[in-house]
Amino acid sequence: MTANVDRDQGRGIAPDSTVAVVGTGTMGQGIAQVALLAGHHVRLHDVAPGRARTAVEAITARLDRLVAKGKFSAAARDDAAARLRPVGELAALADSALVVEAILEDLGAKQQLFTALESVVAEDCLLATNTSSLSVTAVAGALRRPGRCVGLHFFNPAPLLPLVEVVSGFATDREAADLAYGTAAAWGKTPVRCADTPGFIVNRVARPFYAEAFRVYEEGAADPATIDAVLRESGGFRMGPFELTDLIGQDVNEAVTRSVWESFFHDPKFTPSLAQRRLVESGLHGRKSGRGWYDHGEGAERPEPHTAGPARPPASVVVRGALPGPAAVLPALIEEAGIAVRYAEGESPVIVLPGGAQLCLADGRPPAEQPGVVQFDLALDYRSASRVAVCAAAATDPALVEEAVGLFQALGKSVSVIGDVPGMIVARTVAMLADFAADAVAKGVASEEDVDTAMRLGVNYPKGPLEWGAQVGHGTVRRLLAELHRCFPTGRYAPSSGLVRRAYAAENVVPS
Repeated sequence: MTANVDRDQGRGIAPDSTVAVVGTGTMGQGIAQVALLAGHHVRLHDVAPGRARTAVEAITARLDRLVAKGKFSAAARDDAAARLRPVGELAALADSALVVEAILEDLGAKQQLFTALESVVAEDCLLATNTSSLSVTAVAGALRRPGRCVGLHFFNPAPLLPLVEVVSGFATDREAADLAYGTAAAWGKTPVRCADTPGFIVNRVARPFYAEAFRVYEEGAADPATIDAVLRESGGFRMGPFELTDLIGQDVNEAVTRSVWESFFHDPKFTPSLAQRRLVESGLHGRKSGRGWYDHGEGAERPEPHTAGPARPPASVVVRGALPGPAAVLPALIEEAGIAVRYAEGESPVIVLPGGAQLCLADGRPPAEQPGVVQFDLALDYRSASRVAVCAAAATDPALVEEAVGLFQALGKSVSVIGDVPGMIVARTVAMLADFAADAVAKGVASEEDVDTAMRLGVNYPKGPLEWGAQVGHGTVRRLLAELHRCFPTGRYAPSSGLVRRAYAAENVVPS
């Protein structure tokens, strides 16, 4: 598989070679546009009569809009349009250096297509599937030469989003994966390598972002608007999981979750949400249906997150021990707010308020087990966070909670008081993301760098989950999950061996 490699351009296919895209829906059109702007001759094929020609017209119209915006010259537009052609028969793809399949997510249909392509294209033509949910190994399984089939998973919209997951099936040749990786890089994308695992990198590692928010909701600790606000304004995520799944489509998001869960033989770590299932069964699919977690009807008002009313700040606090991870900056912020800080020794890091309440970072222990303790949630950066969540046992004196609210309000934060829930919101979400990422790396799914890159670029996380876990402290993450596992002994929160090894390595402890 070397004839179409341009050695001056690394391991990508030659810039002047032909790329074929089979399937002309939104994703197929986007991939074709990317290849076209990279200088390739592009052939579009679709089994539905006339759809390939319609796709050519749609892509040409998008090029016209780029010209109108000054992002593309008219001459470049004319050159690109001349290199784009619809074809009615697979035989017209015979001279392709790369064929990218973007048809419906049906294993039989994909296998049938690649089997037909194998009898048409040259021996050195790279065959790529854009599947997001099927096994690349299974797609290639029907081929005489499964080694030349690779996953090229673009994210929608393909012309705008930089990430491409380059997925090696069980039989994929290293040379084929290298060629696909080099081609994606030459197209201006950021490719990451991964093994053929359910969900690949992004859809595997991202499951807790949705699942933990839904669990907090199902446990009655907070409403969707509050959970979304805490994850945005404290966790630094661009969108909360309730608003994001309304945008994606509840049916689509739930189907991906269910597919990954079933592919992992019902591993409890991937268990879907019953509340989300009920939304789907009710036809409440989000924005496209007018209602999901939120009402998207015309004139509907967005519910406000729960925000505590003004409370008096304490005059002074006592800081015992070293607060972990990002929370280490809190004493400095408290002093900057004009509140006196006294430091004292202590085994458990806490902030002691004048009324006697002890403020501690959520560590997975149920607040009900900690009388006199008010937990505060993890923040990406407490200096820039605009909201912080707190919680305490139901029997805790409300005056103690109000004192904690006043402290964070004095730091310029909105405060959401949520119900008694182990791990709170951001802390348990980040812990699970770090665990899933560590597990993926430990099992050879992808490198640490590629996992963090994929999650930052593929789903816009403010930090890669492994980087985030290291910042919080892998030992802190492990202990939080161990406490959650004690509360919910289903296996869902049991720390993975990959995370446990990182925790011990970070703390220089050899497990006995």
